[in-house]
Amino acid sequence: MTKHISVIVGSLRRGSFARKIAQNVLPMFPEGYEARIVEIRDLPLYDFDYDDPEVTDKPVPAEYTAFRETITASAGVLFVTPENNRTIPACLKNAVDIGSKPNSDVAWKGLPVGIISHSVGRMGGYSSQKNLRLALSYFDMPTVGQPEVFLSQSPDLFEGGEEIVNGSTVGFLQSYIDRLSQVIQGNSRS
Repeated sequence: MTKHISVIVGSLRRGSFARKIAQNVLPMFPEGYEARIVEIRDLPLYDFDYDDPEVTDKPVPAEYTAFRETITASAGVLFVTPENNRTIPACLKNAVDIGSKPNSDVAWKGLPVGIISHSVGRMGGYSSQKNLRLALSYFDMPTVGQPEVFLSQSPDLFEGGEEIVNGSTVGFLQSYIDRLSQVIQGNSRS
């Protein structure tokens, strides 16, 4: 049976480096895995009124339901995110919040997770990854402990193209995806 992996890109910009990195790692998953980007650009801002049973005049947006169902049906999730102002981008935090409700049916609960962060500077998105790990820690998500992936100076990864040009970076990412696949294999939610 195919294991579906949801890849969430923490940038809305079409040509973002996070999206390019995600596109490069999609085919790295082993046979029997199908990884695809789950778009978060059209998710309305999270508002608990949508999930509050006492608020009857604000139905749950269809985008929330579709996103939650996609995440719940996933065998694992991979976040690929830049760093914005020393933390995760607002669109990514919004997606995390949407998947965290309703309390009785949290989409993230127990879902194996991997994180790749990047920045145009030398820190590789360190702060964004740590903040994302903190936000996800509440959901008891099995993760790859080591290595952590912080890709610095992300424009240099591509040298103006779409493919990562450094063979050692490609190898490092492949080893990370292999480890994530092992975590997913060993932590089925079903």
